[in-house]
Amino acid sequence: MNSHTSKEYDELMARAHKLVVQMGERVRRQVDDAVESLQSGSPALINQILAHEAVVNSLERSIDQLAGQIIARRQPAAGDLRYVLAIAGTTTDLERIGDEAKKIALQARRIFSDGRPALPRTAEVRRMAAIVQDMLRAAIAALEGLEPRAAIALAKRDEESDLVFQGVLRQLISFMIEDPRTITGCLDMLFVAKSLERIGDHAVNVSEHVVYAVTGRDVRHASVEEKSVLP
Repeated sequence: MNSHTSKEYDELMARAHKLVVQMGERVRRQVDDAVESLQSGSPALINQILAHEAVVNSLERSIDQLAGQIIARRQPAAGDLRYVLAIAGTTTDLERIGDEAKKIALQARRIFSDGRPALPRTAEVRRMAAIVQDMLRAAIAALEGLEPRAAIALAKRDEESDLVFQGVLRQLISFMIEDPRTITGCLDMLFVAKSLERIGDHAVNVSEHVVYAVTGRDVRHASVEEKSVLP
């Protein structure tokens, strides 16, 4: 972010940055807790994840209001305007990550509810969760440090996540064919895997917003090779 002659302007921009990073950390914890809830089935943890959604939504509203205030009162230009627009896009992706964490928590509640058939636990789902959690941590770190080159590594990890998702899909289909009693449980895990895939996609989007804010380049539809030429 640029330094300005107006101290109030600097404070508004710094507050916007602080809030969006805070929102990122909040949804990162939500995702970590959601993955943990798949292992423990803890009702308290699941309820905590659902309660945090209201906090995330409140942060989104606060950031959007602040961004509107900066544009209306300060009429930012060039890099400042890019940064404010990038923040607006980032909050949307972060809010959607929170939504996916909520979906995983609700699936965990279903999985551990009484009277459900045994659930096939796949190592591939755990592997995918680990990849996506790493991606989200990297995206938040890039957001905090305004580091555009993180987008390259995240794009590569996203390709890895997509391959693992295809493996999960094949494995769950195999389970359902071999034992129809696992169909309900397999579908639950499929929904979890799909939410994880979407979280990974949103993490990539966050890194791309950082690229736009810092360099002015729109790399939302760029290939890994095209992103590799980032300065």
